Amino acid sequence: MKRTFGLFAFSLLACGLALAAAKELRLSNWRAATTKKNYLGFDRNIYPGDGALAILRKTFSFASYWLSPPPGEKANTWSGKRELLKKNGFGFVVLYRGRGENDLKSVEDASAKGETDAQATVEAAQREGFGPETIVYLDIEEGGRLSANYHAYIIGWLWHLTPSLRGGFYCSGIPVQEGKGKSITSCQDIYNDLWRRSREFSIWSYNDACPPSPGCTFAESPPSPKAVDRDCETCTSIWQYTQSPRRKEFAARCPGYARDNNCYAPSDTAHQWFLDLDSATSADPSGGAK
Repeated sequence: MKRTFGLFAFSLLACGLALAAAKELRLSNWRAATTKKNYLGFDRNIYPGDGALAILRKTFSFASYWLSPPPGEKANTWSGKRELLKKNGFGFVVLYRGRGENDLKSVEDASAKGETDAQATVEAAQREGFGPETIVYLDIEEGGRLSANYHAYIIGWLWHLTPSLRGGFYCSGIPVQEGKGKSITSCQDIYNDLWRRSREFSIWSYNDACPPSPGCTFAESPPSPKAVDRDCETCTSIWQYTQSPRRKEFAARCPGYARDNNCYAPSDTAHQWFLDLDSATSADPSGGAK
């Protein structure tokens, strides 16, 4: 009896040590990921103008590039500017506007619209000169857990995007409470739904709340995208950590914003171009400069 109890106690001790070692390994991997070289970029809905590129390049490694009119806009002012951005040394993070929840009437309707939008994404990317290895991020403005309709739309878009392009999702990394101490972000929801059954995809997470955001700051090595969500640290390739104008419900205590509550590059002394700020693990997150 004593020997049996001793073996049981030894087994419990061994399990505890294994769990502690696994936890320490996970923390060690997370620390290593957050200390790697990261790259600073900007995004905005409206093209800043040809004259802005040399000024902004002093601070940023990459820029956003819309393939469709951005949310709230009827025209796309980025169209035709790829070669000029590339000439100025910018990498790219390429976007296509996703549909709103209200536009998806059923799972079947959502899936069909995802396929339609995938075709439009491919045509726009080819027209702008982006190659087949380019990652295009579907702009998703919905927050928290997504509906069945929206998941059908996402899958319809992603599965019909390849092999012409690679897919990714711009999504919320801000937790939304679901009761009983549980929360979910849109990025987590997308990852959990897709990673077992779908083609390769990338995540661009936005979270401008402080913390984890450092606010409107321009460190030589910006905060790691892996730090935006420790529950999904392997998911995220890009982190949008600042938005302009400042969203007071999330970023009221964030430092660095101008008096008009926008974020401007240090080289933009005249405050001509308000910006969103991004950190990425690559200087060309979409591979669009190839």
